[in-house]
Amino acid sequence: MPTLARGREQELLVTPTPTAMVWSEPGRAHEPIAVPGIRLAEGEVLVEVELATVCGSDVHTVHGRRSQPVPSVLGHEQVGRVLAVGSRDVLAHDGTPVAPGDRIVWTVTVSCGACDRCDSGHPQKCRSLAKYGHERMRRGWELSGGFATHVQLRAGTGIVRVPESMPAELAAPAACSTATAVAALDAASRVPLEGTTVLVGGAGMIGLAVTAIATEAGADVVVIDPDLERRATARRFGAEATLDPGDDLASELARRGLGEPLVAIEASGAAPSVQLLLRSMGVGGILVLVGSVSPGPRVELDPEAVVRGLLTVTGVHNYRTEHLQRAIDHLAGNRGAPPFHELVSRSFPLADLDDALAAAATGAHVRVAVDPRRARGA
Repeated sequence: MPTLARGREQELLVTPTPTAMVWSEPGRAHEPIAVPGIRLAEGEVLVEVELATVCGSDVHTVHGRRSQPVPSVLGHEQVGRVLAVGSRDVLAHDGTPVAPGDRIVWTVTVSCGACDRCDSGHPQKCRSLAKYGHERMRRGWELSGGFATHVQLRAGTGIVRVPESMPAELAAPAACSTATAVAALDAASRVPLEGTTVLVGGAGMIGLAVTAIATEAGADVVVIDPDLERRATARRFGAEATLDPGDDLASELARRGLGEPLVAIEASGAAPSVQLLLRSMGVGGILVLVGSVSPGPRVELDPEAVVRGLLTVTGVHNYRTEHLQRAIDHLAGNRGAPPFHELVSRSFPLADLDDALAAAATGAHVRVAVDPRRARGA
């Protein structure tokens, strides 16, 4: 890859030419654009995408259920390999310089590191926040989302190295789902997990990751999901019990000899699920809302029940780099049980991105992958 230095910028000529899939509006197919010239500013990194996965928010966006500036390049769950680094050292989370050839994942957010929110420990809600796969595409940052052959990482992105032995199907979703699951459990860390009854609303990627991590920590996890197949998958990920939302939760807990739930992670975003978990908490319990990231029906809150139950209701949106590091560490110690890699059940070439999104929208797959290196028809 020839590199032409220009002051504090590097102009890169990449072969073959990087390509991004551009989304414009619901109902309209993605259009590929070529990005022949890339200028890396100080502290930036160019990554070649190995594999990207389709998050539920991507599906909500293309179906018009979630607002998004356009035109944009969607995708924020991916793993890739570093091709070039800007003119000063860029450090991974472990404190060592990032170098060409490194296999990495990165945070969905770009933070300034200097505002009051960053200083107070909330860089994921930075005053000048940017998010991969969520921004309006602009000149100089066309490669801003994972549904592309390459992504240009901005200064202020959290970077975590990925073991060469880790399947891409494990690493890519960690950049959103698994890291968010870690952040959700971190938000409830005041309650020790060992021996605790934990409720999980929704057996999607986040809910399953929460189930696996909490079970490994010694919790008795009860997963609530309307889909029979998802409930079966949750049992494979360690759930002590799985219920339909219409089942009698209190009776089931009593029948199994499980205590009052002290931790609940709501990962589906469904208002009835939020309501169910809220009224099911034991004294001193913590309810963490994760899935409610799109507009939906309001949920009634009984203030007296919160006060008398000493309940905590909190939210998790995005995550910090440390959560991504812990997600990769957890997955690196996984030996196929539970089978995280099986959750990515279909893969499509980048050129067939719209087919991948359609497959993801059916709900038949926990995750669908997009492989930029795979030729159409291969």
